[in-house]
Amino acid sequence: MGKVRVYELAKELEIKSKQLVEILQNLGADVKNHMSTLEEDVADLVKEHFAQEKDKKQKKAKAAEPKEKTAQKKVRKQEPVQEKTMQVEVEEKRPKVSPKRASKAAAQAQIMADEDDDVSTGRRHKRKGRKDARRQPSSRGPKPAPQKPKEIEIPESITVKELASRMSIPAATIIKKLMGIGVMATVPQSISWEAAATVAEDLGFKVILPEIETVDPLADVEDPPEKLQPRPPIVTIMGHVDHGKTTLLDAIRESHVTQEEAGGITQHIGAYQVELQGKKITFIDTPGHEAFTAMRSRGAQVTDIAVLVVAADDGVMPQTREAISHAQAAHVPIIVAINKMDRPEANPDRVKQSLAELGLIPEEWGGDTVCVNISALRKEGIDDLLEMILLVADLQELKANPDRMARGTIIEAKLDKGRGPVATVLIRNGTLRVGDAIVAGSVSGRVRAMTDASGRRLEEAGPSTPVEVVGLSDVPEAGDELVALEDEKLARQIATQKQEEKRAAELSRTTPITLDGLFERIKQGEVKDFNLIIKADVQGSVEAVRQALQRLSTDEVQVKVIHEGVGGITESDVLLAAASDAVIIGFNVRPDAIASRIAEREKIDIRTYRVIYDAIDDVKAAMEGLLEPDYVEEVLGRATVRATFKVPNVGVVAGCYVDDGKVLRNAQVRLLRNNVVIHEGKISSLKRFKDDVREVSQGYECGIGIERFNDIKEGDEIEVFVLKEVKRTL
Repeated sequence: MGKVRVYELAKELEIKSKQLVEILQNLGADVKNHMSTLEEDVADLVKEHFAQEKDKKQKKAKAAEPKEKTAQKKVRKQEPVQEKTMQVEVEEKRPKVSPKRASKAAAQAQIMADEDDDVSTGRRHKRKGRKDARRQPSSRGPKPAPQKPKEIEIPESITVKELASRMSIPAATIIKKLMGIGVMATVPQSISWEAAATVAEDLGFKVILPEIETVDPLADVEDPPEKLQPRPPIVTIMGHVDHGKTTLLDAIRESHVTQEEAGGITQHIGAYQVELQGKKITFIDTPGHEAFTAMRSRGAQVTDIAVLVVAADDGVMPQTREAISHAQAAHVPIIVAINKMDRPEANPDRVKQSLAELGLIPEEWGGDTVCVNISALRKEGIDDLLEMILLVADLQELKANPDRMARGTIIEAKLDKGRGPVATVLIRNGTLRVGDAIVAGSVSGRVRAMTDASGRRLEEAGPSTPVEVVGLSDVPEAGDELVALEDEKLARQIATQKQEEKRAAELSRTTPITLDGLFERIKQGEVKDFNLIIKADVQGSVEAVRQALQRLSTDEVQVKVIHEGVGGITESDVLLAAASDAVIIGFNVRPDAIASRIAEREKIDIRTYRVIYDAIDDVKAAMEGLLEPDYVEEVLGRATVRATFKVPNVGVVAGCYVDDGKVLRNAQVRLLRNNVVIHEGKISSLKRFKDDVREVSQGYECGIGIERFNDIKEGDEIEVFVLKEVKRTL
């Protein structure tokens, strides 16, 4: 685009350069003196402005001199005669004039005719000025039909130059509009979406905010069918406590996990992989006690097949029904393993009848539930069970894409003293390799080492493979999704964002009290908090203990877990308990020496347990001590007022006769008049004659003074009672 000097434009518009500089500075143009240069679009804007001003003067002149119009027409009719006369004169003199001079003379004659026309109509313009000025539409013509506003898409941030380009409007106009709304900006400067939208709407545009498509780096992408390959089935062993789940796994993988568990109960969740007939099967062992409901629920959600272990001599139990509910909610096929068939009191038909009542109809009864009779202790029927698992897996056509970044689920996580945070991961899709950047919830890291269930080092793990991963920055939550990424920096950013979201969620829980919330608390009664800090050896146990203890909450006593973590009880845990008046619950962990000394000095209660039942019972007993006791009224005696006496500096004293029971000095009284309660209060004085006494028995007279009450009359009855506390239980 060309540029124009200020003095040239001023000369063209027939105004002073100083005046034009002031006008341009008011419009927001970057000019300093008459030698400054202007863009061609800014010059056009100035010319348009002056053309509009002159047009207004023309209209005023036409309105003021209507009579000149007829004269103007007459003059215009005579113009052809004048032109002919001029042409004759030029032709007569042509022999004496050269061709160049003749053309110049014709041009001058044309200019003179134009100037005469401008003078007659009151318009004095130069021809060059009229050529550059834009023509204005005639006011006498028909009004154009209203057009729909043009749509313009404005991003969240845009420069003045780009906005002018999108709207095809000079930048000076936009700068002037911005100055009108208090925004000072130059041509290359960026402005906010609000300012740009305000200017665009003021200029008649309809503003559209572009849709910003955010790509979630953790979002799962559907794999093309040609890349899917068969994968091993993931089987969950579920059932009631002590029905033989872990013994069944022992028989399958020929190990003895049960002996390592406290009390013979599986209190951790584990994943194992076995091979049968060249095909692999991944097993997940979930605890059977009711406190581990959440852990069994996670096991059902990541599994393909659920094996429900039911003891033939015990039948369907409450946790068996719960396991069925978890599997059905996850739409997982169920295979029933009727265990302990070696017992003499085994009755598999009774078990099948109970299962049929719950909707699991055996195949031999016309249903679709596979039932296998086994004896895990004697290793009988194990091959039949595994064959049925492979058969059901083949019917499901389980497939995954190994040629992609891995995605899995954290089955378990713990803090190892030598290796740091260790997570048991079940790979669902893709292949996890050593060196991959990973994100698990609010924790990130890089895979430094992987081991299988047997402790062997692995370089990569494919779909349906359970592995222990070392390399996370912290202990993740059990049940979190693990995603492998190509960029470790991106993994750290995502983990940091997740941590901020988690911290904001925790802060939002402890919101300050409002008037609405105060009314609800008044209706419910005073709420007491029982603060707990839970530490355990693995994350699954932390979650299980927390849920079991929080279920003990009532309207009056709320169990609040202010902190939970994996690992031993440390100094920071004890200091937090001292600051928040909390009790520390340790599950399969112990406090270190420093923590023990600080706890002894601060008188912090640290309780450690090996079995979850003991922890629940102790916390329940502690909560019962915090419950407000019930008060039971016990009537001690009854007395009749026979006379009243006014004693200076004491008030009215009632002379009474004890009709029944006794009157105690520290008891409460209820004044009755015609069997209507007039007042309740405390005894301020109890005398017999002039002596103060502690009690007066039936058949004796006494003087009774009621605290801050003097309206006592003869014939009133005084009922003496006390309130006894009765300890409440949950």
